[in-house]
Amino acid sequence: MTYDSLSAQVAPHLPLLAALRETRNVTRAAELLGVPQPTVSRRLAALADALGAPLTVPDGRGIRLTRAAELLAEAAERGLAALDTGVRLAREEVSPESGHVVLGFLHLLGRSLVPSLLRGHRARYPGVRFTLVQGSRQDMVDRLAGGELDLALLAPLPDVPALACAGLVDEEILLSVPAGHRLAGRASVRVAELADEEFVLLEPGYGVRTLTDELCAAAGFAPRIAFEGQESDTVRGLVAAGLGVALLPRFGPGTPAGVAEVPLSPPPYRTIGLAWRADEPMTPAVTGFREHVLASRQPSDAASSTSVRAANPVAPGTTSS
Repeated sequence: MTYDSLSAQVAPHLPLLAALRETRNVTRAAELLGVPQPTVSRRLAALADALGAPLTVPDGRGIRLTRAAELLAEAAERGLAALDTGVRLAREEVSPESGHVVLGFLHLLGRSLVPSLLRGHRARYPGVRFTLVQGSRQDMVDRLAGGELDLALLAPLPDVPALACAGLVDEEILLSVPAGHRLAGRASVRVAELADEEFVLLEPGYGVRTLTDELCAAAGFAPRIAFEGQESDTVRGLVAAGLGVALLPRFGPGTPAGVAEVPLSPPPYRTIGLAWRADEPMTPAVTGFREHVLASRQPSDAASSTSVRAANPVAPGTTSS
């Protein structure tokens, strides 16, 4: 008999082996399993025949498992524990009240937008578990398309055939300069006026970096790079230290220390939105959270197509990297 064939015969009787290891008594094992004692005895005999060796030997008023049976019982307990975990996870996945959602988002969306969305959803579905993953826009797009994420909050929205997107809000991009900079008191600044400035930028792959490069190119110059970072807060810190200027979302609430935020003319915006894999079934828990996020859009956007760009200014404090 092959191992696969023997495993197939043993698998249905894993609870019996685990019960015998726990009770050391056929009668108590039968009671624990809720089956008649003769049924347990027949199953033991069938397993012994399949294995080619006895599984139990008399031991006083009870039984003792043979070495072969002990090995099978240990494996049975491990297998049942893994199966119990799998069953629990499977039940959670098909239930919107107790499922699991893997959500990716840009770093600074964790300051206000993500907590707000999670708070609102948790009030209705407190049993849903979330795994939160942060990174650059390109990292989130790649991991979403690759199946590592269920949903991702991104800005700007990706133009990827495998992904569907829905705009939530628009976010204004401002010029950040050191508090004592010559442009700090201006009512507005044209991007072309920044041609001679040194820039502190996010690394390639971040949405703000792409937007900065595009705005500078449209103004006829490439930004002179002084430093590159991975988080907007780091970039702002370098700006506050007088090491360059940056184009960033509004800090909010309040103003970052040592930094002046100046509107650009004309004001550029980017859309913050939700993305998911198109034409792929979702679990009820993921679908429930997606619908909750989409319902957070302003009423004028509620009936919009997922390809329509939102036109509502983003609330303070929902800045993103």
